[in-house]
Amino acid sequence: MVARKLLFLLHLFVQLAFARSTVRVNWDIGYVFVNRDNTKVRRAIGVNGKLPIPPIHLAKHDTLILTVKNSLNVHTSIHAHGLFQNGTNYLDGPDQVTQCGLPSNHTFTYTYKNISQSGTYWLHAHSLHQNADGARTPLVISDPEDVKYPEYVLWFEDWYPVEFAVRMEQTMDPNQPFPPPVTYPNMLLNGHNPQENRTVLKFEVGKTYRIRLINMSTTEWFKFNIPGYKLQVIETDGAPTTLTAVDGVDMGPGQRYSVLVTAQDRLTSTFTVALHASFIPLDSLKNPLVYNGTIEHTGGSVSSNYSKASEPAPIDTNNLVWTDDIYINGRNVNLLPVDRQIKLTLNGSLFTDHITRDIINNITYTLPKVPTLYSALSLGDLATNTSLYGPQTHSIVLNHLENIELLVYNPNTIPHPMHLHGHKFQVVEYGPIPPWMMQEAIAASLRFAEHKLPPKLVHPAVVTNLQPNERDTVVLPSLEYVKIRFCADSPGVWLFHCHLDVHHAMGNALTLIEAPLLLQKQTVLPKEMLEMCRLQGIRATGNAVGNPGFDLSGLPPAPTMVP
Repeated sequence: MVARKLLFLLHLFVQLAFARSTVRVNWDIGYVFVNRDNTKVRRAIGVNGKLPIPPIHLAKHDTLILTVKNSLNVHTSIHAHGLFQNGTNYLDGPDQVTQCGLPSNHTFTYTYKNISQSGTYWLHAHSLHQNADGARTPLVISDPEDVKYPEYVLWFEDWYPVEFAVRMEQTMDPNQPFPPPVTYPNMLLNGHNPQENRTVLKFEVGKTYRIRLINMSTTEWFKFNIPGYKLQVIETDGAPTTLTAVDGVDMGPGQRYSVLVTAQDRLTSTFTVALHASFIPLDSLKNPLVYNGTIEHTGGSVSSNYSKASEPAPIDTNNLVWTDDIYINGRNVNLLPVDRQIKLTLNGSLFTDHITRDIINNITYTLPKVPTLYSALSLGDLATNTSLYGPQTHSIVLNHLENIELLVYNPNTIPHPMHLHGHKFQVVEYGPIPPWMMQEAIAASLRFAEHKLPPKLVHPAVVTNLQPNERDTVVLPSLEYVKIRFCADSPGVWLFHCHLDVHHAMGNALTLIEAPLLLQKQTVLPKEMLEMCRLQGIRATGNAVGNPGFDLSGLPPAPTMVP
């Protein structure tokens, strides 16, 4: 009897220790007309008639109930960028990948139960690249066990004068020159034109502050620094890191950082944000586009050794030590052994229809007629056959708990921020592509290259075998390669794609299908999700075109590259 009482009390204690809240958020996604950058009013996508969309704040183990009504005249869907969705793959969001889009004038509830992660994330639409038109907002998940600091959340966006569909129509028009004329975006800070809605950081001398930084842009990078201060990086993409002191951080689209700043008794009245892209022409007013925000110090006096050196330096000064995405030390975690290496080459090509598209290993991604997850759930034993998902989905089947190394080459002049859904990965090696490896990159682009053993010893690049950095979005610079490793521990269908929305729309994506037979045993689709398909006349079973077995009749022909 005493033992039973002790067990009951222990169970009650555990329940109380992990007591969690339910946060309910209602979104009515619809069109709004806004002038966000003081240039012109244009149609955008907001929530509840407003833009920007208010950030969502949670605590670890909370449940988020996000009810979405679609008031657009097209379908939509929501992706929680960086959340694992292990066991709830159907809530990951990308339409025709893990769900049919939410039809116009209908409502669906995304229920993210007992979120086990903490860190800095964001929510955005994952249909028709609607995030580029405003459908995006921060998602901050605090950990009660973390050291508590006063916090600021700074999120950055690029904002174009026309809707994304207009830009893509021009990009993909075979009768227009490629690439299209450069369009320079404007900068948004915390959802507003920073020149008109000034964000002020208020520091009390002697206090330490946590600043969460989120790049929610669709095309451009953002640099952030506080002249005269060191930033202590403690988080990359939701993963804790060892303390790393830098002068500033440089974030590709989709990436996030948390930094600690201890306010000093000195006169430093600004923080600096720069929007920039290496692949568009420099312009003294537009690229980089630099904004100096305001810092107000209290509780101290002006330092006697203040000089002009304390004032903001040009954002591109060479003597600053910047994070460059993967140059942050990881935390002490074991480096995963490699069960299988998959080589991928990112490139672009002109096709016979006179349209230039992005390719991975010579495959340009297009959406299937049946969501890939629904095919994986309904094909039975044939779900391990990649051909049934359609060649344009570039599907790769992974075994359960297989340790995967992606060796990704970028032998062209544009960087790519590559995002993996459903996982964090270890960044274990990167560097310039040496001549012998360039030959491998070319070979990988001509065939699907796959090996059972780790590759031969690489040239002297930066290798972080002892403390691999963890994140979910990695920038692959031009003419460089990166090796990332992750464990296939989440049965489901997961995209790996460039987070430059133009590149994603041009075909820079592939599909990882993890343990489809185990997935079938673990997953039952909610009836509401099947109803979304029915309402739009989309089949929810069968192969890529909704047929049984190997019958792919009706599959649109794959576009053909110009030799």
